[in-house]
Amino acid sequence: MELKATREVVPYKRYVTKKYAFFCISFLSLSLSLSLRLSKIKIVIVREKIDIYDGMSESSIEEMGVRSLVMETLSEKVTFMRESLQKSQTFTDNMVTILGSFDHRLSALETAMRPTQIRTHSIRRAHENIDKTLKAAEVFLAQFDLSRQVEAKILRGPHEDLESYLEAVDQLRSIVRFFSSNKSFQSSIGVLNHANNLLSKAILKLEEEFRQLLTSYSKPVEPDRLFDCLPNSLRPSSGSPGNASGKKPSSHSLEAAVYTVPTLIPPRILPLLHDLALQMAHAGHQQQLFTIYREIRAAILEQSLRKLGVEKLTKDDVQRMQWEVLEAKIGNWIHFMRIAVKLLFAGERKVCDQIFEGVDSLREQCFADVTESCVAVLLSFGEAIAKSKRSPEKLFVLLDMYEIMRELQPEMESIFESKYCMEMRESAVVLTKRLAQTAQETFGDFEEAVEKDATKTAVLDGTVHPLTSYVINYVKFLFDYQSTLKQLFQEFDEGDADSLLTSVTTRIMQALQTNLDGKSKQYKDPALTQLFLMNNIHYIVRSVRRSEAKDLLGDDWVQIHRRIVQQHANQYKRISWAKILQCLTIQGLSSSSGNQFGGDSGGNSGVSRAMVKERFKTFNIQFEELHQRQSQWTVPDSELRESLRLAVAEVLLPAYRSFIRRFGPLIENGKNPQKYIKFTPEDLERMLAEFFEGKTWSEQKR
Repeated sequence: MELKATREVVPYKRYVTKKYAFFCISFLSLSLSLSLRLSKIKIVIVREKIDIYDGMSESSIEEMGVRSLVMETLSEKVTFMRESLQKSQTFTDNMVTILGSFDHRLSALETAMRPTQIRTHSIRRAHENIDKTLKAAEVFLAQFDLSRQVEAKILRGPHEDLESYLEAVDQLRSIVRFFSSNKSFQSSIGVLNHANNLLSKAILKLEEEFRQLLTSYSKPVEPDRLFDCLPNSLRPSSGSPGNASGKKPSSHSLEAAVYTVPTLIPPRILPLLHDLALQMAHAGHQQQLFTIYREIRAAILEQSLRKLGVEKLTKDDVQRMQWEVLEAKIGNWIHFMRIAVKLLFAGERKVCDQIFEGVDSLREQCFADVTESCVAVLLSFGEAIAKSKRSPEKLFVLLDMYEIMRELQPEMESIFESKYCMEMRESAVVLTKRLAQTAQETFGDFEEAVEKDATKTAVLDGTVHPLTSYVINYVKFLFDYQSTLKQLFQEFDEGDADSLLTSVTTRIMQALQTNLDGKSKQYKDPALTQLFLMNNIHYIVRSVRRSEAKDLLGDDWVQIHRRIVQQHANQYKRISWAKILQCLTIQGLSSSSGNQFGGDSGGNSGVSRAMVKERFKTFNIQFEELHQRQSQWTVPDSELRESLRLAVAEVLLPAYRSFIRRFGPLIENGKNPQKYIKFTPEDLERMLAEFFEGKTWSEQKR
């Protein structure tokens, strides 16, 4: 009650003091205002009197006598008002004295109550401190309670309810932070040590749970699953699992191809692994987390590639392989690279990003270490091929390998973008450049090999040489790689890609022609030389006209080489048939001997029968020789073959008919005419149809 009374007195005293001060100020203001107003009224009245008397004349003053009474009345009123003001002043002074007495008493009262005020303030502060202490105690007690609850969950382990366990770890970490910031309390140190020990045990259990979850749900990807993720055009046939079915897809189909990244870990497990990884990272267990993830995922990735068929081969292994085996392995490697980068590595990147979201440095390092070994195995095979001994047949597989590395370059840049993957990115770039360089060198070797091919085996029938068909087929295949070749040329030359390809193709064709000229000199029969060159250059021209090479080499090149074919055909006719046609001319048939015909013998005056017989005999021998020999020769192109026969027939048959018509009677009228005139024009025509068929001697006899 005493405390309550004290609290009530203090406000009352303040209230009286404030009211007293306000009253004093108001009364003084009122008194001063009245005094000023009365003074102003007196001054105004006196001034008006003076003005009135100054403005009036003596007559007017007399008239004013009547008003003197009024003035006296006013004077009395002024006197009354002055007396009233004096009384008011006296009253004001009395009030001031009374109020001064009140102020003195109130000051004394305030002095008397000051100790009470101090005690009241101290009691109020004590109450506040007690409230704060009680609240702090409640917080501490709540943390103790939470610590007991969390300890029970931690000791049960994460197997039953992982999410609840992770929540308990967060709460435990909060408890540790609380007692770390409140070490002034005596019991904080013990609780803090206990909580830290419990947190260490919890993190070890989380570490084991992370390992168990990751191991349980990390399985090698079966090849069939990977194949199902490929576009239809790249899925393997029922044969070798490493070979894609069908032809090499065009660049357009590759651009439109859709790859489906496989699910390497079930989506419902990834958030749990992510939460576990975050807890371990926050606890400073990054190294343990890194080691567990790398060991498990790297092993799984390697198993997936082994199931697919990827082998670790050295350069020596590659050098010892037969070409057929190596070619198949290169085809598989191209397929494996596409699957590894676009599916397996992309899937691993996705898993790593989700598990280590929020732990960027660890995420990039883990991905790099998981994929490093597999990338090295794949690229090492490519390096071994690029460094192996060059040969023309390797050019196409080198172009295929270069093409796949160019195709995968954007994925390599995006998937392996971090600084930890820099070595792998650079290795891929180095391999691409090395393949390009080896392909270009192989291309140069091929051009040189064509020009310097020293094969001594001649084609006896003058047909198309194997080198010609090989080179032309080689060039045809090269044009399936036009875009790749242009990119390859631009790796080393900044010139126009089309011009570079045209220049290279022209040089190969020229090298081939140079070599064929040399091979044609192996023939002893100059006619067969011309037939050989005609056949081979015609094959070249026909092949160019039917391929994309025509667009590069141009119509002028085609027309020039068609004329060359015609020139060799004309040379063949001249060399083969000029001599036999001499037998069918009249020149040299006249004789001075007695065995002559008279003028009535059809204009054959002076023609020797013996000479005519000799001509027929020589013609028969030469034609039979030509037929026997050139029936074994070959013109493989039916159109060219018929054209050449027709060209010979157009020269030979008219000359033979004319000769028989003119000199045949000389022989027919003699003894044994069939001995000399063996062939009719129809026989010659039939036998000419057997020329260039490539028949053997036994076939001719039959």
